[in-house]
Amino acid sequence: MLQTVAENDQNRLLQVERLSQQRQGRLILKRVSLACLRRQLTVLTGPSGGGKSTLLRLLNRLDEPTEGRVLLNGSDISSLPPVQLRCRVAMVLQRPTMFSGSVLENLQSSFRLRREPLPPADSAEIQHVLTLCGIDSDLLPRSADRLSIGQQQRVSLARALLTSPQILLLDEPTSALDRPSADRLGELLRQLCREEGLAVLMISHDLRLAERIADQVLFLSGGEIVEQGGAEILQRPATEQLQNFLAEPLLRKPEEGAL
Repeated sequence: MLQTVAENDQNRLLQVERLSQQRQGRLILKRVSLACLRRQLTVLTGPSGGGKSTLLRLLNRLDEPTEGRVLLNGSDISSLPPVQLRCRVAMVLQRPTMFSGSVLENLQSSFRLRREPLPPADSAEIQHVLTLCGIDSDLLPRSADRLSIGQQQRVSLARALLTSPQILLLDEPTSALDRPSADRLGELLRQLCREEGLAVLMISHDLRLAERIADQVLFLSGGEIVEQGGAEILQRPATEQLQNFLAEPLLRKPEEGAL
């Protein structure tokens, strides 16, 4: 995705500037800087313990940085009320968490939190996200905790989209899915990114999938962004750290959770 500097400035939704996080005397993140653009899907990868999940938590203030700042549309996120921020910068966790009740009640949860009228099953908002995420409307009355992992992942994604976010943060969304299901979810995320004008930042160790869907790849190791670029850096790494990471045997996803 080639863009001019002016286009990048116009499309920049999230700007991270020299973000650091220290915990119990240990520096987890070290002056991390990055940008997320509209209609850009970024894959964040690297060894376990490198600071990836910590970074995502800082981006919607589930944690606070030791230093540095995060700008959303040019404004420091520390100035935004947390509920408002988490609607605009929505997070989908690695293992989808379903609230008690039906699928429809799960989709209505953000409206309930904001004390807004709950949209009925046949409302434009609910029908729109069902279509986007490929969820059959017959699932709406079903108990959410009885869905397959793949179905729960789609409901979790639809629930996040109902907050009308500008940015989606996803922590290993395909880790519990078999390969075909992971591929379908990856294509869905790329479609949402393009058609809904979102910026997507996704942690993943599935480098095969990253090569297929990523506009930008960030390699985070030891709390620092060691290398970044298009998906081609996974084939032609410039640093020894990324070369060594790519040479390690990758964990395979279990064959479960079909979407």
